[in-house]
Amino acid sequence: MQFDLEQTDALLSTTRAVRRRLDFERPVPREVINECLELAVQAPTASNSQTWRWVVVDDADMRGKLAEIYRGAMNDRQSVFEAWDEDKAEGRISDQTVRVLDSAGYLSENIHRVPVLVIPCVVGRPEADAVPASLAATYGSIMPAMWNFQLALRSRGLGSVLTTVHLFREREAAELLSIPDDVLQCGLIPVAYTKGTDFKRAQRPPVSGITHWNGW
Repeated sequence: MQFDLEQTDALLSTTRAVRRRLDFERPVPREVINECLELAVQAPTASNSQTWRWVVVDDADMRGKLAEIYRGAMNDRQSVFEAWDEDKAEGRISDQTVRVLDSAGYLSENIHRVPVLVIPCVVGRPEADAVPASLAATYGSIMPAMWNFQLALRSRGLGSVLTTVHLFREREAAELLSIPDDVLQCGLIPVAYTKGTDFKRAQRPPVSGITHWNGW
């Protein structure tokens, strides 16, 4: 099998965290979500456990209720955002980070308008004193699938962003969506078509400065 490296590299390097450019007006068909989930679950899982589960919310009333939980969790973190605002005012964070933080606020205000909200989950919750290997196996069984899902969305003209804010109120979301106690929510992914598809590479440090060969 031969891949088009130019296209593959473009997909991998331009699948951005999309917030401001989500199109709230254009519906997202369920069949498109299902296509992307079919690709998501091709990702590897720890010990081939295949414990991923997906809660897809496209009902407007339910999205509104989930959005309230999300905004409540954002309010719980107000001190963190105030610290970021101070860093921004003092010029201690980059312009790129400022844009990310501003767009996070925009998403919070408008998340109820996003056509589809997807909560990736795994069956089985780690113990409170779980060792790193156990935690890595738990999250390693869903994170690759989440990224597959987001890449599949991008290739079809849709945008997404992995958010974790609502997990500060995970129990409220579980009660709203009837998620069983033994199922761990691992994030929330807003999904919509994008306003334009001309996303670019992000500014990142050279890998030569962050890579260690044969030891730290």
